[in-house]
Amino acid sequence: MPTVAVHGIDLHYDAAGEGEPLVLLHGFTGSGADWQHVFKEPLGGYRSIAVDLRGHGRSTNPTRQFTFREAAVDVFGLLDSLGVERFKAIGMSAGAKTLLHMAVQQAHRVDAMVLVSATPYFPPEVRAAMRQFTIESRSAEEWRVMRQRHVHGDDQIRALWDQTRALADGYEDMNFTPPLLGTIAARTLIVHGDRDPFYPVRLAFEMYAAIPRSYLWVVPNGGHGPIFGHMAGSFVETAAAFLRGDWEPAPTAQL
Repeated sequence: MPTVAVHGIDLHYDAAGEGEPLVLLHGFTGSGADWQHVFKEPLGGYRSIAVDLRGHGRSTNPTRQFTFREAAVDVFGLLDSLGVERFKAIGMSAGAKTLLHMAVQQAHRVDAMVLVSATPYFPPEVRAAMRQFTIESRSAEEWRVMRQRHVHGDDQIRALWDQTRALADGYEDMNFTPPLLGTIAARTLIVHGDRDPFYPVRLAFEMYAAIPRSYLWVVPNGGHGPIFGHMAGSFVETAAAFLRGDWEPAPTAQL
């Protein structure tokens, strides 16, 4: 399975399909394989590049530290090694936060992006939830699922849960003010559940108001990550249309 050495880690990815690059970034404690539950086959016209973020899945993370800013640098390193300059992307939760950093760090490279369950900063609701991620509170079923996703042993899993708690006390990594969001050049689709227990839907409206070329899809009765299960088909159809540029306004007639 393909792995690239970047910034002191081994970053794993899976590529499928043919066409322009489409980067897929998963949620925290997930892995690139999670996208198989959304896309039953590669999206037509794209070469999908599903990345395991540092310390997730088959990727390593010797420092045991995690920031979304650093994850963005990792992904750019991977894309550089693959010769990918400009690309489109879809990010879910942690992947969406990583994409926000990428769209600010190197704005000219991100053509279009879909942000699923994103946030410009951590609200009190999610900080409280993060602090509950102790090793002792994890169930046997949670351990089983995590062992299926992450191949480097239980220490890798413990590190991810430790990092989740550490994120609760950080205020610099996720701090996207409206002026900073205003520098994003990529066409952006914001997808958000109106019942998200971690990131209230008001945060989606804040991003929509601040990102210049943005669109907003609020999913009725949708929770965190409203793109799985029965919602997958609608999401794939909508995301594909957006990425193709179907929503771009037609040129106005000149009088």
